[in-house]
Amino acid sequence: MPHAIRFHETGGPDVLVWEEVEVGDPGPGEARVRQTAVGVNFVDIYVRRGLYPVPSLPSGIGTEAAGMVEAVGPDVGDIGPGDRVAYAGGPLGAYSEARVMPADRLVKLPDGISDLQAAAMMLKGLTAQYLIRQIHRVGTGDTILFHAAAGGVGLIACQWAKSVGATVIGTVGSEEKATVARAHGCDHPIVYTREDFVERVKEITRGEKLPVVYDSVGKETFMKSLDCLRPKGLMVSFGQASGPIGPVDLGVFAQKGSLFFTRPTLNTYAAQHADLLAMAQDLFAVVLSGAVEIVINRTYPLKEAAQAHRDIEERRTVGSTVLVV
Repeated sequence: MPHAIRFHETGGPDVLVWEEVEVGDPGPGEARVRQTAVGVNFVDIYVRRGLYPVPSLPSGIGTEAAGMVEAVGPDVGDIGPGDRVAYAGGPLGAYSEARVMPADRLVKLPDGISDLQAAAMMLKGLTAQYLIRQIHRVGTGDTILFHAAAGGVGLIACQWAKSVGATVIGTVGSEEKATVARAHGCDHPIVYTREDFVERVKEITRGEKLPVVYDSVGKETFMKSLDCLRPKGLMVSFGQASGPIGPVDLGVFAQKGSLFFTRPTLNTYAAQHADLLAMAQDLFAVVLSGAVEIVINRTYPLKEAAQAHRDIEERRTVGSTVLVV
């Protein structure tokens, strides 16, 4: 029987256990995938901790992986056995050797994208796509702020924004991460542990401030991020790595210049199969062109998922982390 990482209770990395699971035949609209590489994302840590409740326990974990289709059920026309595929989203359970997935969540991989790259970039890259190509279509002349610029989403978004002519400001936690961010499209990395990023944004923009801020840090950065926006600017809050933001008096958006706010998710933007495919093709194109390099910081055997979580939580990683099956 195949194995998977599961958890029977919420908590720290030690709740993740390696155990056998039964994987049946695919039903209507489903495909069975033999997986080769699994992406690790901060949202997985939210799930493990219980911040994002699961339907029931024990539960699988993870929403991003790549592999090969072994079998398809009835009413599946777009993919077939032998196809290389990847996904981001759908039911929890990506940390597994094999699984059954809704076929409409799977995307065929082009020859130039490896399984390892795909597992490292599907969730992060599709997130970057809707952030900078849909919510605010970043282009020439824009100056943007992207928090956690040396993280998995950040490195993709910085490169992509730079490739379309934007000036990119990014926050990072160390000089080492500043070097990585600068090498991947971030024009102005700000080490937030020793610099006030609001003051630096004002300096860089000569007081003009920004049309948009992308913030996945949450509690530690939210209010100061608002101070980086020009009147009618857009605050995009898409994560909370430092903790929940908590209640916010909506009047603050008026006081700080009639600001706009959104809390988007990939599940919403890629809910329709046609939208998912279009977003994936956009992502594949910038990677294949060389405009965006997928930075894989570390790989771990699938059964060592707990250690991967520890390293991410302790901010030892840059770029993407992948579990190898």
